[in-house]
Amino acid sequence: MRPWEYVDHESVPDDDGTLYLMARGTEYAIHVNGRELMTNRMHGSEDALSDLACDRLEDLENARVLVGGLGMGFTLSAVLRRIGPSAHVTVSELMPAVVRWNAKYTGKAARYPLRDPRVAVYIGDVGDLVEEPESRWSAILLDVDNGPRALTRPTNGWLYTASGLHAARAALIPGGILGIWSAAGDKSFTRRLRKCGFEAEILRYTEDGRPTKDNDGTHVLWMARSPAD
Repeated sequence: MRPWEYVDHESVPDDDGTLYLMARGTEYAIHVNGRELMTNRMHGSEDALSDLACDRLEDLENARVLVGGLGMGFTLSAVLRRIGPSAHVTVSELMPAVVRWNAKYTGKAARYPLRDPRVAVYIGDVGDLVEEPESRWSAILLDVDNGPRALTRPTNGWLYTASGLHAARAALIPGGILGIWSAAGDKSFTRRLRKCGFEAEILRYTEDGRPTKDNDGTHVLWMARSPAD
């Protein structure tokens, strides 16, 4: 088998970790602290994060969507396939290198979503945008640090606390959707969502992106709807 080749790296802000971009032919992977964080091989559950949220929105033509975490660009690309020409997406990515890599290397598989004129990029913490008092998003989609159990940057854990969830609820339009991707389930987080006033659905997916009906999939998507009024 063809060996992985080093392409680039960048240190994680306020952390001891480092992101590494590796390549093997047309396959790319991002590693952190010796662990594979994401690849462009399998992205079915990332696509589903966007599709399930869009399925639950009433006005896709004028939707305002916040995507937390660019990654390989699949979640962003799936949103762009569904929303109208007047809609807008802001993608927040903490790591400048991930944006550069998407533009130069990793974005091809997702059809280079950053080139779409409906997209704006914010380099920084998605929590900053969630907390903006003027924010009124149709949907907030979080694929940050592999879910509620923060992996790369401990401060990302705020997004999944009661304070972070209350901020997300306030940033959504009535009936808006908070969608969250996670590498694993978390029953306490489901309870927290509901205590914060969200109607929460839990859907499980296999690693290659196939939905499972018997709750044996390792990847978990939460679809949480904010109150209608």
